[in-house]
Amino acid sequence: MLLWSGDFVSAIGSGLTSFGLGVYIFQQTGKASQMALVTLLAFLPSLLLGPMAGVLADRYDRRLLMILGDSLSAVGLLFILVSLMHGEALLWQICVGVTVSSVFASLLEPAYKATITELLNPEQYSKASGLVQIAGSAKYLISPVLAGFLLTISDIRLLLFLDICTFFVTVVTTLVVKKGLPGRKAEKGFAFAAELKAGWEALAGKKGVLTLVVMGALITFCLGVIQTLASPMVLSFSDSATLGTLMTVITMGMLVTSAVLGGISIKKGYAGLLSLSLFGAGIFMALFGLRENVVFIGAAGFLFFAMLPFTNASLDYLLRTNIENDLQGRAWGLIGLISQLGYVAAYAVSGLLADYVFTPLLLDGGALSENVGKIIGTGPGRGIGFLMILAGLLLCVTSGLLFCMKSIRNLENGGLYDT
Repeated sequence: MLLWSGDFVSAIGSGLTSFGLGVYIFQQTGKASQMALVTLLAFLPSLLLGPMAGVLADRYDRRLLMILGDSLSAVGLLFILVSLMHGEALLWQICVGVTVSSVFASLLEPAYKATITELLNPEQYSKASGLVQIAGSAKYLISPVLAGFLLTISDIRLLLFLDICTFFVTVVTTLVVKKGLPGRKAEKGFAFAAELKAGWEALAGKKGVLTLVVMGALITFCLGVIQTLASPMVLSFSDSATLGTLMTVITMGMLVTSAVLGGISIKKGYAGLLSLSLFGAGIFMALFGLRENVVFIGAAGFLFFAMLPFTNASLDYLLRTNIENDLQGRAWGLIGLISQLGYVAAYAVSGLLADYVFTPLLLDGGALSENVGKIIGTGPGRGIGFLMILAGLLLCVTSGLLFCMKSIRNLENGGLYDT
């Protein structure tokens, strides 16, 4: 719970920066593609370095790695803050700052996930997943409305300063956990290539595990589209304060179902739950892009976020219970790399598609204004909405594919670590 509380505070701080930078860049440029570029650079280093961080998590003290990653990632944010103190931060300065922060943050996730496995027994995994998702949802539940309010009385510099301050809280809580538990001794004489191979074998040793991880890339592509384009879609017809309030309201869906998961133990049916929750997420994602109406978007977004904790808990259980504890760090590093390649693709192309393909199609007089435009409307944000609808339908198709795969169902019934 101490470790979780630090993660909760850190998520709030990260959410302030994420929201603030997104609004700042969109107000300066008016381009969804430039928002997507910053998102990509904030994400890609952590993804690419994840496998190496996973090796370190299995060979060194996991809590020490978390402390180093959390504290050093503040350096990039400090660079952006200093740039803002001298006037407006240029796009390249923001890109450099978020990239540096992401490089050091790469140490966090494999160590954190492996530590959860180290501390708990399998019966507690679904509860832990619910609690972890509550902490993660703070980035979308608390941060947007707080950031929206703070931006009315100050500017992005205050948000960055508060985020940097949260690092002290998270480092202290991790230090307390580290002090109260036996650390892992560093093992000398190991080769990264051999360690990564062992992690790969943990995934490839059971067909369903690797299949699920690869399908995860398709899932994250669809989720990356809404993550990248939700803010510019709303900002195209509203303001930052409304966006902040709306993001808080819709993320309450994740809070509600995460709280439910945190209080119950699901004993079976994870494969079916995964497919069902993904199908629901796809439907509500499509509805999210259908109308430029704050109430309608809020309702669809609430239900979309309500599906995600069930998806995440199912994925987490099916993977975690089929990978040996000593290989968890390496495995999660590779899982993150493969499954989240979809985010990279979404961040790389969704903004460009929105700005230069779909938006022109659904402006007044655009090629689709007389057919698709009759259904979803026309205007600056309607191309983004149409792209989001298509991504939601793709997510529904993905859920159907997963439901038909026997290898995925066997992960639940085949026993622990069987090949």
